[in-house]
Amino acid sequence: MSRILFFWLLLALAVNPVLAADLAGQSADRLTRVLQSHSLRVCIWPDYYGITYRNPKTQQLTGIDIDLARQLAQDLGSGVRVTFVDSSFARLIEDITADRCDIAMFAIGITPARAEKLRFTRPHLQSDIYAVTTRSNRRIKEWADIDQPGVVVAVAKGTYHEPVMRQRLRQAKLVALDTPFAREQEVESGRADVFMTDYPYSQRMLANVDWARLVSPPGVFHLTPYAYAMQPGDDRWHERVEQFVRDIKSDGRLLDAGRRNHLEPIVNLKN
Repeated sequence: MSRILFFWLLLALAVNPVLAADLAGQSADRLTRVLQSHSLRVCIWPDYYGITYRNPKTQQLTGIDIDLARQLAQDLGSGVRVTFVDSSFARLIEDITADRCDIAMFAIGITPARAEKLRFTRPHLQSDIYAVTTRSNRRIKEWADIDQPGVVVAVAKGTYHEPVMRQRLRQAKLVALDTPFAREQEVESGRADVFMTDYPYSQRMLANVDWARLVSPPGVFHLTPYAYAMQPGDDRWHERVEQFVRDIKSDGRLLDAGRRNHLEPIVNLKN
C-alpha cells in the first residue's frame, strides 16, 4: 500500500467511526450508524390509510406514522433525515431482517409469529377487527351474520386477520387473498360477503368508495396492539426508540398526531 493511500485510509477512519468499526469486524450499533449517516431508513406500507398512506394523485405521504417518523428523526438530532422504504405486511420480516430499513413504522400488530422474528417497542395504537361489506349485501346486516353457513369472509395474506379469523370462524368460509385490494374486489364483486380489517383501513373504505358499509363488533372481538418493529438485539437502538415512544405519549405528540389523522379512538397512551 502506498503512503498516500495509507494516509487517506487513516483519514477516513478518523472521520468515520462506523467505517472503522466495520473494518475491525465489529459492526457499529444501529444508533451510531443512523447518526453518522444522518439517515433514518423507515419501512412503511404506503397503502395504509391514516397510518402511512401515499396519495395516488399527489404522491404525498401522510398518516400518523409518517408524522411520527419525522418526529423521531428530529429527536435524534445531528441533521438526521428520514428515508421512507416501501414495504408491506407480507414482506415485513424479510425487509427488517435483510437490513433494508432501520425500523418499520406502520402500525404493526404484535403477534406471536412476528414476535419470534422481530423486536417491538411498546404499543402506541390498538385496534379491534372490523368487517366491510357492500351496501347491497342482504346477508350481512350485523356482526352475528358473519359466521354463518354460506358466508364467504375475505382476509389479506400476511395480516394478523388471517390467523385470528381461521381460529374464530366455525361455519363461514375463509379466503385469504394476496393483497388488500384483492379482498376488496372479492367483496365488491359479490364473490365474498365481507372482508376483515382494522379501524384505520375501515376509515379509508368509508372515505373513498360509495359501496362500502362498515359492520362493527357489538363488543370487543380481538384487540391487537400496534407498535414499531426492528431487528432483534441491539439494545441501545431499541432503548432509544422506546424512549421516543415514552416521550410522545407523555408530551402530547402522539395524541396530537392521532387527532390530526382521525385516529384518536385507537391511540394507546398507556406506558
